[in-house]
Amino acid sequence: MNKIQVMSEDLANKIAAGEVVEKCMNVVKELVENSIDAGSSEVKIELLDSGVREIKIIDNGIGMTRDDAVVAFQRHATSKLKTLDDLFHIDSLGFRGEALPSIAAVSHTTLQTSDGEEGTIVEIDGGKIVDVSSADIRKGTTITVRDLFYNTPVRLKYLKNLYTELANITDYVNKMALSYPNIRFILKNNEKTLLNTDGSGRLLKVINDIYGLDVTKKMVEINGGNEDYSLSGFISYPELMKSTKNSITVLVNGRVIKNNDIIRMITDSYHTYMPHDKYPIAVLLLDVDPILIDVNIHPTKMDIKFSKMNTLRELICDVISKSLSKLTLIPEASRTTRIENGVTSITNSYQKLYDNNEFDVTKKDEEFKEFEKMSLNLEVKIEEDNNYEVCDTDDGYDYDTVIDTSNDENRIKEMYPVGLVHGTYVVAENEDGMFLIDQHAANERINYEYYLKEMSNPKPNVMDLLIPINIELPSNEYIILKNNSNILTDLGFSLEEFGLNTFLIRAVPIWLPKGNEENAIKHIFEIITTHESFDLSKFVDKVAATVACKASIKANDFITLDDMRVLLSRLRKCKNPFTCPHGRPTIITYSKYDLEKMFKRSM
Repeated sequence: MNKIQVMSEDLANKIAAGEVVEKCMNVVKELVENSIDAGSSEVKIELLDSGVREIKIIDNGIGMTRDDAVVAFQRHATSKLKTLDDLFHIDSLGFRGEALPSIAAVSHTTLQTSDGEEGTIVEIDGGKIVDVSSADIRKGTTITVRDLFYNTPVRLKYLKNLYTELANITDYVNKMALSYPNIRFILKNNEKTLLNTDGSGRLLKVINDIYGLDVTKKMVEINGGNEDYSLSGFISYPELMKSTKNSITVLVNGRVIKNNDIIRMITDSYHTYMPHDKYPIAVLLLDVDPILIDVNIHPTKMDIKFSKMNTLRELICDVISKSLSKLTLIPEASRTTRIENGVTSITNSYQKLYDNNEFDVTKKDEEFKEFEKMSLNLEVKIEEDNNYEVCDTDDGYDYDTVIDTSNDENRIKEMYPVGLVHGTYVVAENEDGMFLIDQHAANERINYEYYLKEMSNPKPNVMDLLIPINIELPSNEYIILKNNSNILTDLGFSLEEFGLNTFLIRAVPIWLPKGNEENAIKHIFEIITTHESFDLSKFVDKVAATVACKASIKANDFITLDDMRVLLSRLRKCKNPFTCPHGRPTIITYSKYDLEKMFKRSM
């Protein structure tokens, strides 16, 4: 008897479903993409219990004929690819022909569609068509998916909790709304509206619908391009930093993707503007000739391969860096952090209900009641906060006007020091308000830019040491350092081998901190010997940041008013006077209006 047999269609569909449909979000993604490909101007997503009980997608697209509606549930049936050449010029979101049969194989699915001339209802149970009948002729398509994974209990067991499933769906729909601001998206869960965009084509308005007005006011429009790529979108001020990369939305030819290389390009562009473990809010729209990308590398189509990655990196880094360099980035002191902490606290408290990551369908109603109760408490706290601005569809904000970054003069007005708080924070003022300056962070920024400039000098100024410095190293570090000795020579160091595993330093560049040369040299040696792959630009940056930190005024170092004036004057001349090399703010401000409001002079 032959051992190799052709799989049954039912088994093949269930295997395919395991690749395409892992969670509720995958179902929403595939169906919404079909609605967009159908030319819809409005897409509604209605969920029951985060989609576990039911997912309904309603669109006003071109619809389907009866024959197409039936054939659509066969494997590899698609209207988007005709020939092999089409695979290399994909301009639609879907193209594999796997989504509908995969979804239908693990659920009870109902398709109601009309092309405006005839209406059709197709009922599918576990991948098998059980009924085809006539329907009304409202143009568009409605797909209802009920009891997802009812016939694959193992996959149902590994669904995340309801809150996580809903968060994943919301995140995806948000990103699609950002990708297609000309389409109206409505997302509901258990009759509660979570998102409702207007489809007006204004990307900044969609950003407001998702993130709120406070974030919208701190977004900057970017535009740029080269021979291969066109880039547009919005990036946030560094003060809106996030702990995860979820707020970075990358769209390529209208397709939402997750690509770690592009996220790294974006975060690298914020270098020294925010800590290395923080992320900005960003919406980047990339347009590229389909021939330069490959979207057919994963069944979910969430990642793609790029050709000419170097030109893409140069474009992203250049556009974002130039935009940031023209902004005044002094954050205003406010109480919004307390609200954000409240959101995080409630989310964490809710998540504790699921520490074991178990899914219990019988408790879903109790779970949602608990979450909605905590959310309601948060809303009450927010409404009680006088500084919180409630945003609605008629907030008066001009979403067609964006921040102008073309003028880089007078990024910081002159500030006049008046005192020192806790031996750490300089208090200054001008006609705009009051400023608090972290003296260490400010001095660190000044020194960092000075050291970067000096280390980039092809002919560094050198100082001979009266007493040479003798540094002994472990044998492995000695070998690495000896192999990279030319780097130190180019920086202005004069060193020679001196006995076993030892270097003798006879001259150093003049930028090295006076009186602390030996410690600075040891830090530089450590940077060279602890990195597996050496990158000169990163090395110079790391050395500049390290030496700047060691050479700067520390907290609790009391300085005079004259010292403060010099510090503020030098800070104003920096290319980026707003953050230290590690991304911490150097200045925060209380506007004159804020001060008057806090003291009830302005009501």
